[in-house]
Amino acid sequence: MKTPHKPVLLEEVLNSFKDVGKGYFVDCTLGYAGHSIEMLKRYEHLTHIGIDRDDEALVFSKKRLEAFEEKSRLYKGTFATVFPTLRESPIRAVLADFGVSSLQLDKKERGFSFTSDTLDMRMDTQASLSAYEVVNHYSQKQLEYIFDSYGEVRSYKRLASAVVEARAKAPIESAKELSEIAKTVIPAGGKIHPATLMFQGIRIEVNNELGEIEGLLDALEKNHTKGEVLSLISFHSLEDRLVKKRFQKWAKNCICDAQAMRCVCTRNHAIGKALSSKPVMASKTELKNNPRSRSAKLRSFRFNTSV
Repeated sequence: MKTPHKPVLLEEVLNSFKDVGKGYFVDCTLGYAGHSIEMLKRYEHLTHIGIDRDDEALVFSKKRLEAFEEKSRLYKGTFATVFPTLRESPIRAVLADFGVSSLQLDKKERGFSFTSDTLDMRMDTQASLSAYEVVNHYSQKQLEYIFDSYGEVRSYKRLASAVVEARAKAPIESAKELSEIAKTVIPAGGKIHPATLMFQGIRIEVNNELGEIEGLLDALEKNHTKGEVLSLISFHSLEDRLVKKRFQKWAKNCICDAQAMRCVCTRNHAIGKALSSKPVMASKTELKNNPRSRSAKLRSFRFNTSV
């Protein structure tokens, strides 16, 4: 079954799980099942669990995974909600690719594209909050917060003001229209489209993307198995920062206050170790074949305790 999606950092992801034992592999962001199907091919001792909030992705992947039907089960929902409820055991490998899937980006009707005639950006089309509500009904202060905190837009106040001024004349109906508003504030000519960071901020708000990452990390902190490997792929600094800080916390032996004169905590609080000191990035070959991999960063962690 053909798919237009190229899973990023595929070989690096597969290698991160090379030492895991028999049990379950959870793909928290199933998408087109690009990573999942290759995991099933390489590691026959693993049984697959796929999670996605996108109905279209689940329908596509169920068909694509027919050859592994007896070794695969799929769940609908957000990974922060579904993962803590899993009863399958033992879980040996967990993967999450936080990027927007090709399925969502390439279909203009989903409203993620700069040229889309709709304004949606929902990963779950049944969700109540869409980009239309954010853009047309959030206050200027709320928009400023989103553009600054989630989009890291330097001129976030001017951008929010431009959106509010435009919608006062008529509702903003499309991503294409919103993209043009961004161009009036942010000059073209840079490495990225003028609307990129604004769209990122709105998408994060609509889909609670950072909250989802925190929820998954919280669930794993509370419940994990010795030898379990977690591999997470981030695409911007906000995501990577959450992962990096949590991995650092998990690998820390001493939890005494930084001002303490001496350690009194027994220095045995680490629950595992990162598999590499720095994030793994795409090779030159992959960058050439798959430009969408240019921002991808893979961080992996192995737990040495069970909870």
